[in-house]
Amino acid sequence: MIVYADLHIHSRYSGATSDKMSIRELSTYAPIKGVDLLGTGDALHPLWLRELKENLEEVPGTGLYKVKGSSFKPLFVVQAEVGTIHWVEGKARKIHHVILMPSLEVAEQAAHILSERGDLESDGRPVFSMEPAELVEILLSVDKSVMVFPAHAWTPWWSIFGSVSGVDSLEDCYGDKSCEVKALETGLSSDPEMNWRVSFLDRLTLLSNSDSHSPYPHRLGREANVFNLGELSYSEVTRAITERDSGRFLMTIEVDPAYGKYHWTGHRKCGVSMPPSEAIKRGNKCPVCGKPLTKGVEQRVEELADRPKGFRPPLAIDFKRLIPLAEIVASCLGVRGEMRLYSGRVWELCTSLTRRFGNEFKVLLEAPFNELMGVVPEKIAECIVKARKGEIRVKPGYDGVYGQLIIDYAPREESKPERGQTTITDFL
Repeated sequence: MIVYADLHIHSRYSGATSDKMSIRELSTYAPIKGVDLLGTGDALHPLWLRELKENLEEVPGTGLYKVKGSSFKPLFVVQAEVGTIHWVEGKARKIHHVILMPSLEVAEQAAHILSERGDLESDGRPVFSMEPAELVEILLSVDKSVMVFPAHAWTPWWSIFGSVSGVDSLEDCYGDKSCEVKALETGLSSDPEMNWRVSFLDRLTLLSNSDSHSPYPHRLGREANVFNLGELSYSEVTRAITERDSGRFLMTIEVDPAYGKYHWTGHRKCGVSMPPSEAIKRGNKCPVCGKPLTKGVEQRVEELADRPKGFRPPLAIDFKRLIPLAEIVASCLGVRGEMRLYSGRVWELCTSLTRRFGNEFKVLLEAPFNELMGVVPEKIAECIVKARKGEIRVKPGYDGVYGQLIIDYAPREESKPERGQTTITDFL
């Protein structure tokens, strides 16, 4: 059974999150994206936890949930993200962690204990003044099958290796509980290839999730994990992660890391961005205003890397780079502005494609060029195939600004063969 899983999202109770983040909206848009298993987001928040209990029911014996009365996917895994603040050598370290839990009852028990350490009602992503090791200890005392791993590991703020508030090793973060941490979330601005350069991460399974604040397909599932499981259950998913069996954990879906909001070093206010070499040469100072640049993920990886670019560990799980369909369509149409992905014409074309081929992942990974041509203009069809092959360039994002697609379009040559992986069967 092939399972596309996005294990980290948020509810509308988290800051800067769409008020459309409800179970109804999530269960509507996840199938359009092609997501089979979705994190609940914010399962420790009292109001969201109540909504989860009211709207979901457990699929017997699986530790996963479905919408009450439904007989179709998506299924939900109980999930939350929390922040911790601790101090290393007198400096505050602010880290976000993803938590996967085997039931809503476990979430309720964890929330009861953690409510004594912080305000769970203030935000769907609560913050606790405690050592990350203590967080892991508390959660495992509730249920030993709980999984805790670093969220968006390289983002400058609130991440384990972030340039602003992170640390330089797993042990600096999780202390004597480091052995209990089995995975790491790469985040939008890095991908497995970048993480493979850091040898002390070899023992961790690299996960990719959307961290979505919106239910729409250009955000939900933009990064995901692809499993091949005999049965879909909490234990089978977590085993596939911890055991790193490439027969069961097929690959991760990644956006091009340049698409992420913190890939390059830069200064948003001045519109300045640059690669690591240039930032280092300038002393990480903005050439316009002289203030410190926000150090990007690529530069931060360079600081901790002890391997050359292109190194691949022997047991590494594969990955595939994709770009959200709405981004491709909007870029091909020349639609600009912050709301470009919500344009009526963009939605119309994306909907036509997902209805024709089943869901967005099928469009991006499998749909043949000639069949795409029957639904959308040739330019869009060609760019979907180029994105599948990793042939679309991206102007890197920086300091909170998303990267931008660079569409170099030329009419397709009829004799030009399609190359690269085009279906999920290539990974089986």
